[in-house]
Amino acid sequence: MHTIIFATNNQHKVEEIKKVVGNNVNIVTLADAGIDIDIPEPHDTLQDNASEKSQTIHRLTAQNCFSEDTGLEVEALNGEPGVKSARYAGDERNFQGNIDKLLLNLAGKQNRAARFRTVISLIWEEKEYFFEGICNGRIVDDQKGAQGFGYDPVFVPDGSNKTFAEMSMDEKNAFSHRRKATDKLVAFLNSLEG
Repeated sequence: MHTIIFATNNQHKVEEIKKVVGNNVNIVTLADAGIDIDIPEPHDTLQDNASEKSQTIHRLTAQNCFSEDTGLEVEALNGEPGVKSARYAGDERNFQGNIDKLLLNLAGKQNRAARFRTVISLIWEEKEYFFEGICNGRIVDDQKGAQGFGYDPVFVPDGSNKTFAEMSMDEKNAFSHRRKATDKLVAFLNSLEG
């Protein structure tokens, strides 16, 4: 089994990815590795931010590692909040503040199309690889559900009438952008054993 450090401090993301990889990969969190840093996300693209995080942890540990960056891209807002999704309403990463700002900016707009996009940066044996996952859907006016995190209470994926926050982890993973990117990561790691 491959052991790999996941360069995030977000426990929700750790739980989602551990659920996807199951017993195929041993995920080591930053906390498990004794690393307590907040890695900056200064770039204009999800790919560059994901790379920044994995490169930082690789420099610190010299271990195989990966990170991800995820953005909600809303068509009527020209792709906002995008790379700024976690800090849309300010640097304190307030989920409710972010949702409030999003709904305010969408007020009166008919087009509610949106997508979640995840980019994973993997550093494996000194080389960097990228994997992307996309989930298309729409933004609803009223928050529903208490599961998940971030924009989950106002995002309904195509093919469902439930928000991500109304779904169990298994239900969400049937649609999830993070799941799609992680499946590609796991397939890549499994291919190395061939």
